[in-house]
Amino acid sequence: MVPHDDTAIVAIRDILTRLCKRSGLSSERLRTTEIDISPLLDLPVVRRYADDHGSTRLQAVLPVVREHARRLPPTHRVITDAELSLGLLEGTDEPDLDRAALYSQDLGARREYLSAHWRRLHELASADSIPPAPTVRSLRATPERRAFTALAALLVTGAVHTDDRYGRGPARASIGTLTVIGDAVIDHVYQVDTIPDARGFARGRFTANPGGKGLNCVVAAARLGIDVRFIAAVGDDEGGRRILDYLRSENIDTSLVKIVPKTATPITALIVNRTGVTGTIACTDDRIRLTDTELTAPLVRSALTDSDAVLITLEPPLPVIEQALGTVQALADRPPVLVTSAKVDSPQVLYRYLPYVDYLIGSLRELDYLVPEVPARSAPHIAEQLRMLGARAVCVVEEFGCTVRSDRLTLDIPRMQAAALTDIPGSRSAFVGALIYRLLSVAGDQGRPDPQRRVADEHDFAWATAAMVATQAFAGDIPGTMPTVDEVDRIIRLTAESH
Repeated sequence: MVPHDDTAIVAIRDILTRLCKRSGLSSERLRTTEIDISPLLDLPVVRRYADDHGSTRLQAVLPVVREHARRLPPTHRVITDAELSLGLLEGTDEPDLDRAALYSQDLGARREYLSAHWRRLHELASADSIPPAPTVRSLRATPERRAFTALAALLVTGAVHTDDRYGRGPARASIGTLTVIGDAVIDHVYQVDTIPDARGFARGRFTANPGGKGLNCVVAAARLGIDVRFIAAVGDDEGGRRILDYLRSENIDTSLVKIVPKTATPITALIVNRTGVTGTIACTDDRIRLTDTELTAPLVRSALTDSDAVLITLEPPLPVIEQALGTVQALADRPPVLVTSAKVDSPQVLYRYLPYVDYLIGSLRELDYLVPEVPARSAPHIAEQLRMLGARAVCVVEEFGCTVRSDRLTLDIPRMQAAALTDIPGSRSAFVGALIYRLLSVAGDQGRPDPQRRVADEHDFAWATAAMVATQAFAGDIPGTMPTVDEVDRIIRLTAESH
């Protein structure tokens, strides 16, 4: 880290200290202050955030400061949160926390609350040891100076945060770059013997982990050695931080993940019976969604342009999906495009883009949502319906088997013998990651993935189907079941030996 007497750190510390006055740091304060905040606006982390999110540097300051304040040790975090009125505890449901006092419009009142509730605030910050509580007068001396110096040092150095709960995996050779546009949530998973009816009762176990179709797919691809960029949105809360830490632990690029201030990350409830059949309750929040405007940010467009493959889940709002497909469609050297299906309002809007979708993937029910006028009679039937609408290849992935229809393939891969369950959450994400791996594994003349290889063969689909089977060791953590190359190869080998 840059030494604490560094000129840039001192300058940023002094600006933040002055911005504490009155109501604290806010967008309105930044717009109207007479303080010269240009050194703050010129910080590389602020410029980078603004470029990534298509915002102004003025708009980027608050989310950047909030994110870096979270990375501080507990005492520094508690002080900077209260004095700058950052609202890091706004999303908590602690009944004994007086948010109005902690984030008062008056700095003096915030200091008084901080001093009086010093221990409790440290407990909420998960402090291992708690220093003696300062008086308001002593707080204004050394503790504040140290806290704001530490925050300024983080902002100036732009240090990348990792959480010790998750260890980064070893570096590995990449076979190509994938950009994924999708959702990330916290999954509440209930594993039960049987799914109860309206008046029923079931015993089971509960786990809560990062999840969402988009997140599961990026983890699946990363586990197979693909460099993955993720474009998604999370809340400005513990759930959002947990998701980001989890992604970073899997070596996934999170620089394009949008953090929505003062919001809670959505939760999805999944009830899974002993055979893997799953019922889902999605609790969405329209505030925590990507927007089509963000898809036009220079770094997002650059990510799509420079990718060896692009995966779009149909979870984000329709304008975002349209913007993403339209951007890729316009590229002179278009990468392979994969789309995973979901329920979409007005799916007819997407029909114009289907000729630019190389692989459309989903379960029978998920794909049936795209053709609401014609109920699906079977996997081959829905595949042909979507092929007539323009999709280049349709993959119906169901119960550890796969049906594929394209110009070159009429393929039905039956359920593998190694499949002991009916289904499992995340199995289709494993299929998607594995298919992308096979597409990018064939190198061109320069040793890079061949962008022209857009047609998978029977062996590729068989390998992707085996990846689904490898997810059966499910214990509540859906992305945690995504297999490695060796694990998929083992399923293929065992399948071959049994014939």
